[in-house]
Amino acid sequence: MTAPAYDEIATHEDLVVWSRDYCKEVRREWLVDVRFDLVEWEVSTRAKRRAAAVKRPKIPEAEVGSPVDWETVEAAGGRRADGRPFPATLSLTWDAFEAFERTEWESTLRHELIHLEQYQRCGTTDHGPEFKARAEELDTEVHCETFSDPKYVLRCESCDALVAHRYRDCKLVRRADEYRSSCCESPLVVE
Repeated sequence: MTAPAYDEIATHEDLVVWSRDYCKEVRREWLVDVRFDLVEWEVSTRAKRRAAAVKRPKIPEAEVGSPVDWETVEAAGGRRADGRPFPATLSLTWDAFEAFERTEWESTLRHELIHLEQYQRCGTTDHGPEFKARAEELDTEVHCETFSDPKYVLRCESCDALVAHRYRDCKLVRRADEYRSSCCESPLVVE
């Protein structure tokens, strides 16, 4: 399938095709060391906090900065006899795509390419110093922009300062009265 123009993306398949083509351009132009034959693509309609994510198997004792020998690695799915990394899935969030301008979406994809590059080289990924340095090289952010409003906002009862926001019900939301703000040591109010 030929990639549609960005402003003509109408389906999940369109989004995957356009995003994959853009990532291949980035790989060529910015020398990102990623094998796309080891990347599966999907679109999420449920995610609320992440614009995209690299889903990958957990490799015991893998560390960013230490290349992994894929011929000896075992993960939940067993061992790869051919020495290639276990496939990773790049999950794109439809709501983020719809909320972002094109430049923000492209930045999100470059961010995820760094995760893929780290995973394929080291068997894991993080947002540490190596990620930050690579993010600067690829002109992207270490953390992606939010695209949805939180379900709960917690504020300081005294000065109304924002203390936290949450997208789901959790202990902090349910027991806000047991916590104190760091600004005034006052109780929290849930909006």
